[in-house]
Amino acid sequence: MKTTPYHHGDLREALLTAAETILRRDGLLALTLRATAREAGVSHAAPGYHFGDLPGLLTELAAVGLRRLGEQLKAIKSSPERRTWDAARAYLAFARTHPALFQLMFQSDRLEPGRPSLVEARTEALRQLAQTRGVGESEPSLAQLGHITGGWAIVHGFAMLLLDGRLAPLLATMPEGSTPEDLFEAMLASAENGLISSRS
Repeated sequence: MKTTPYHHGDLREALLTAAETILRRDGLLALTLRATAREAGVSHAAPGYHFGDLPGLLTELAAVGLRRLGEQLKAIKSSPERRTWDAARAYLAFARTHPALFQLMFQSDRLEPGRPSLVEARTEALRQLAQTRGVGESEPSLAQLGHITGGWAIVHGFAMLLLDGRLAPLLATMPEGSTPEDLFEAMLASAENGLISSRS
């Protein structure tokens, strides 16, 4: 096997890139330390040196995904009235663009929940999610936490149902030419109308 010289930090990033490539192309079951080393063109011992074991690698990869999601949410600059809905669309777009990575991010049985990089990335992603729901930096109230959780549950639930193929029966009944995004928009409209009605 041909190996490629890397600087220490570069090798870690190269291994994470290789792991994400395998995850996207071949699925989670194909993602091993040896496969990652082979994809990156480095010694088979390299992933273990940087991540310890497979759960360590998967956890660091999940942290990459969470940081990426947090950055996309942070980049939303629409008005406060529209930011919540634009964030929901960005969340679904992320899940649709990176389906395997998105599912890994929430597979707690495969990850090390206390790993600092994961905790930090998850906390920041949730902070950005909270801000898109109009909740700032101060300690949130129970009502605000319910507001965050309700919005997240709706959007995340739709994303997971779509990725798992469980929406297929509903998608099959939609008008010709309709897309999953059209169904998502209908769901958002229903949620927004319900919110308006509850405030009236």
